[in-house]
Amino acid sequence: MSHANLMNSYFNPNSVYTEEDIMRRFRMRRHVFERLLHDVQQVNPYFLQKRGRAGRPDFSPYQKVTVAFRMIAYGSPADSMDETHGMSKSTCLDTLQQFCDIILQVYKDEYLREPNQEDLNRLIRKAEDRAFPGMIGSLDCMHWDWKNYPTGWQGGFSGKSRKPTVVLEAAASYDTWIWHTFFGVPGS
Repeated sequence: MSHANLMNSYFNPNSVYTEEDIMRRFRMRRHVFERLLHDVQQVNPYFLQKRGRAGRPDFSPYQKVTVAFRMIAYGSPADSMDETHGMSKSTCLDTLQQFCDIILQVYKDEYLREPNQEDLNRLIRKAEDRAFPGMIGSLDCMHWDWKNYPTGWQGGFSGKSRKPTVVLEAAASYDTWIWHTFFGVPGS
């Protein structure tokens, strides 16, 4: 998808797709996407518009961030981006690596940290207001099918569905901050 098509579809004022479509396809609101785009551009020149060796514009920042989000949100393989975005597998993987490194660098201190005492006090107060004293979040688990597992590990990773799975456990607070995650074998 060229830069012009991407902009006309999602990001121009009279775009083809609505805010709800953007939310469904990008798993976030348009303003959050644009904030992330702005933040990564401020830190890493890789996400600025450049010209290639032939003098033509290279992939736009919107294209690069869109590819990274598609790979993260949908688990899209890098080589499938060539068909939809015209970006080679190696460029997609480089873009994803650059994006993940920047997200860690920019947001680690605020969002990717353990709760401090102030956070815990706020969460406990909110839970008490909702008649759940002492609670800081909700715990949930899910089984993810593991498609390309080593055959010798099948028995240790087979869950209730008799297929190899990995368990994801997460604890999230009322404001949807995830405070704990754990990957493990079924039954752990």
